[in-house]
Amino acid sequence: MTPILFWALKAALFLLAVAMLCALSRLLIGPSAQDRVMALDCLYVNGMLMMLVLGINYASNVYFEAALLVAIFGFVGSTAMAKFLLRGEVIE
Repeated sequence: MTPILFWALKAALFLLAVAMLCALSRLLIGPSAQDRVMALDCLYVNGMLMMLVLGINYASNVYFEAALLVAIFGFVGSTAMAKFLLRGEVIE
């Protein structure tokens, strides 16, 4: 691994962690339910990206598979929350 890639991965991990902290603060103090759902979406996307960066860092396929699972479950969860906020029920 080249030194430039090493430091770029470390910087990406740090910036993703900062973005997750910002989203977590919005999740906790968000004034409306829509703000909280968007913060949750941002959290799962940042978590997925963090797993991808870790997969590149450690050269392991397990992180890529875990990132795919996080993306699928995050999409299903955010779709269910959006439907619940619009209609008041998830399953009709």
